[in-house]
Amino acid sequence: MQRQPAVAGQFYPGEQQKLRSALSQLIPENRAPQPVTGVISPHAGYVYSGAIAGQLFSRCKIPGTVLIIGPNHRGAGAAAALYPDGEWLTPLGASAINPRLNSLLLQHTPYLQTDSIAHSSEHSLEVQLPFLQYLRPDVTFSALCIGRGDYSPLRDIGLGIAAAIREFGADVLIVASSDMTHYESAAAARVKDELALERALALDGKGLLEVCRSRGISMCGVVPATVMIEAALALGATRAELVAYGTSGDVTGDNRQVVGYAGLTVS
Repeated sequence: MQRQPAVAGQFYPGEQQKLRSALSQLIPENRAPQPVTGVISPHAGYVYSGAIAGQLFSRCKIPGTVLIIGPNHRGAGAAAALYPDGEWLTPLGASAINPRLNSLLLQHTPYLQTDSIAHSSEHSLEVQLPFLQYLRPDVTFSALCIGRGDYSPLRDIGLGIAAAIREFGADVLIVASSDMTHYESAAAARVKDELALERALALDGKGLLEVCRSRGISMCGVVPATVMIEAALALGATRAELVAYGTSGDVTGDNRQVVGYAGLTVS
């Protein structure tokens, strides 16, 4: 199965050379990448959040295989949808789904179903791929789209992912795709986002989920972030670092209604 790009030319440049040029400007040159277990990376249009994603990925040594976990913005398809074997296209070319990692994820992880419908128009996973392709052209990956969920099943998914990665036997970077607070003033967004990021930096997946729900923090990828944290902890992660934070107002100059963006590593 081959997935065509759904948001090329909208969220990021739709022509190969223009996309390469954009990525070269968004990713700092003086990189000293280190191995990391997981990241939280934003997924807005590159003009808004691309610089934060570029700073984030410049810190990461990209392994041969990546698991991208994104939210299901439209609610289509399975609740926990693993894209079937095949490949995804971007203007940079085709990247293959890793069939062995897919098989292990299905074997070890509860609730997962192979399903392409949830992925067909979902931008949150797609916008991560060009960064990975640019830094690691031979990258293979698995793509998981998850809707809402309570903590207990999300923890089970995280533990299953960790078990699958251990059996896979090679490094796998777990990318949780998420923006932060949506459509509040920059000042209000920062206050709310600091509450969420405090829990993420403490590697407290349950606390992250709870604070977002109790304080009305519209972090659209809180579910993927929770799953990533639980998987990373099971794989031995002990620390998190905030690489960058900003809002759309930093780009537009309009701070009345912004979206927040954060880049965070877990290792």
